[in-house]
Amino acid sequence: MIVTQTRQDVPATAKRPSKRWWALSVISLAQLTVVLDATIVNIALPSIQHDLGVTDTDRHWAITAYALAFGGLLLLGGRVSSALSHHRSFVIGLIGFAIASGLGGATDSAAVLFAARAGQGVFAALLAPAALSLLILTFTDPKERGRAFGVFAGVGAGGAALGVFAGGLLTEYANWRWCLYINVPLALIALAGVPFLMRDRPTGDLRHLDIPGVLLSASGLVALVYGFSQAEPHGWGDPRVLALLAVGTVLLVLFVLTEARSPRALLPLHIVLHRTRAVAFLSVFVMYLAMFGFYLFVSYYTQTVLGYSPVKASLTLLVNAVSTTVGAMVIAAALQRRLAPSTLISGSLLSSALGMLVLTQLEVDSTGVLPLYLIPAMVLTGIGLGCLLAVATNRATAELDRDEAGVASAAYNTVQQVGAAFGTALLNSIATTVTTAYLADRGNRTEDVHAATVHGYAVALWVAFGILVGGAVLVGLLSRNSGRTPRSTPAAQTSN
Repeated sequence: MIVTQTRQDVPATAKRPSKRWWALSVISLAQLTVVLDATIVNIALPSIQHDLGVTDTDRHWAITAYALAFGGLLLLGGRVSSALSHHRSFVIGLIGFAIASGLGGATDSAAVLFAARAGQGVFAALLAPAALSLLILTFTDPKERGRAFGVFAGVGAGGAALGVFAGGLLTEYANWRWCLYINVPLALIALAGVPFLMRDRPTGDLRHLDIPGVLLSASGLVALVYGFSQAEPHGWGDPRVLALLAVGTVLLVLFVLTEARSPRALLPLHIVLHRTRAVAFLSVFVMYLAMFGFYLFVSYYTQTVLGYSPVKASLTLLVNAVSTTVGAMVIAAALQRRLAPSTLISGSLLSSALGMLVLTQLEVDSTGVLPLYLIPAMVLTGIGLGCLLAVATNRATAELDRDEAGVASAAYNTVQQVGAAFGTALLNSIATTVTTAYLADRGNRTEDVHAATVHGYAVALWVAFGILVGGAVLVGLLSRNSGRTPRSTPAAQTSN
């Protein structure tokens, strides 16, 4: 049932345009903080390993601990955010995230670092849904909403590439600890802007929380994400990997069956089965599946084959971050008035696919790599990612009752996390397998290592290209006869 508001119910923030745009800055900064930490420690891993004495077997926990806590608890975080109020949850999430970051940066213990990274993930699982929910409730006018979501998507999408850049810069010129410390001033700046945010009322409570749904979703998502992370070093045929993926799949199937029967479902199924949102979720999953493997390959290729320093390699990805921001804030904003959302989403996927295609043409002895291959690929993939997220974030949160904003925001973030984890594991495994086979065919000669590496990346990028093109076709098919634009959200409706 659609809930409407009277004029007296319209939040103060919605009546004051200048305050609304300041609120967007605060919300976007919080989103940037969360997204940065998914990639900021990647380049710093060798330094962390050296300083803390972390073994090769355990070093992945500096990344995996964050991914597991964040991805596994997002749906619960969305429900908690609604129950506490998104404003209060935003503040709690920021403070907790800053404390966990400070502890992680200050420690000399690998175990404490891993625990701190998990703590960051826990608070990020509360902060991310709260931030997106506040954006949904603050921007209700369709024109302003499109602009706001463009900015939010640009910051969030560019943050992954920016995280790699910041990690390289901080590791080389400061210390790996600043990859964690940097979150403290960012959180303090965001906290200083909290007065600009609207104060919403709690919707629902936690007394009748869907406990079976919480346990099944959290354990299922953790099993899947961890299984994907272990597929990279151990292979898809490893018994532990197969067991984790099987258990995760079974738990999530049970979660869906439970939610279909639960009167107080953690994730009401109509949220994800609604065609507008389903298309948005699908497109984001496909994009993240392809892009996070792409980031990994570019980082490895520029450093191991081209011999770039961490900072120079990071600068290459900065081109992608800038292009993503331009795609979300400028190009998508202009095209949304002229193209149907499904057309723009499909075109965005194809733009990123074209960027992947450019890099598949690389050979180990290619010349002019930066201007002829890397920069065009960075620009095309960045524009595609930015345009898609500007549209998909809006579509994924359309036509919601106010009390569904938190769980819809959490579901959207969960799709991103699972897509990124699956894509990184899948594409890296393909590249590794092809590289190994290439070397074996040539007698494992040392002089063929770089050629084998480039060939492995090219094959994996062909797979990513196919995934993106297939996603674009599927979006087109699913979007037939769907509306050109979603109707206003219930939060936007007022009586005259």
